[in-house]
Amino acid sequence: MEGITYLVDEKGNKRAVVLDLAKHGALWEDVLDNLVAETRKKEARQDWETVKRPKAKSRRS
Repeated sequence: MEGITYLVDEKGNKRAVVLDLAKHGALWEDVLDNLVAETRKKEARQDWETVKRPKAKSRRS
């Protein structure tokens, strides 16, 4: 595929990939989004209604 280059080891096994971001930037964004989501999988979750509600600012007297 044009714009994708594989880096191989001495045995010819694919070890890494180089993407032409001008051609495949959207693909890279998808890959990165999935990696971030995977790392956050076990984080605590919050209800959307709670998150979108504006927080009241505390006032000091």
